[in-house]
Amino acid sequence: MKTAKIPATNQEFPIGKIVCLARNYAEHARELGNETPASPVLFMKPASAVISDGEAVRIPAYSRECHYEVELAVLIGKTACKVSIDQAMAHVAGYGVAIDMTLRDVQNQLKSKGLPWEIAKGFDTSCPLSPFVPAASVADPHGLRLCLGVNGEARQDGTSADMIHRVPQIVSYISGIFTLEPGDVILTGTPAGVGQVQAGDVMEAGISGVGTLKIPVSQG
Repeated sequence: MKTAKIPATNQEFPIGKIVCLARNYAEHARELGNETPASPVLFMKPASAVISDGEAVRIPAYSRECHYEVELAVLIGKTACKVSIDQAMAHVAGYGVAIDMTLRDVQNQLKSKGLPWEIAKGFDTSCPLSPFVPAASVADPHGLRLCLGVNGEARQDGTSADMIHRVPQIVSYISGIFTLEPGDVILTGTPAGVGQVQAGDVMEAGISGVGTLKIPVSQG
């Protein structure tokens, strides 16, 4: 069983579902040729996709184009069902760093056929996740710098201020569809600059005041 830890408060939650937002940064949507959505676009990863700092992403044999996407992760600490925007933040326990690994070639093939693309997003090792910091320690989750580099070269450098849908709106919206339970994790989208990694690469990701990840990449 995969767990989400908040070391500062000695809390640990079994990870439930991982609900992710697509196209929540306008520049990222544009770089992939997608329209900016009016409402949040959701997909999910299984808890089995989670790996920790230092563990390796393994690119499946059925893909030749694996992309990184650094994201702010939100940990739910209190059951949320149809909560209002005003009540939403009371259900957030912490914040972490995530990398949403995406098999872009597989995703594009499936999208072109109108088929679901979970196998491009939910494969084993597709969700590197840092420990979490307490929500109270982050004054504003919409004022954070998100960075990711590959082999020491900067690739992504953005700010959560550019989110289209912000954390209270995201939690409220999702809780109106799925009940959010303690241990559920939300990935809030990625800024522009996504790109490909290959076996032998090393990714380093960080979010100011939240944490860091160092993740090697391997094949299979």
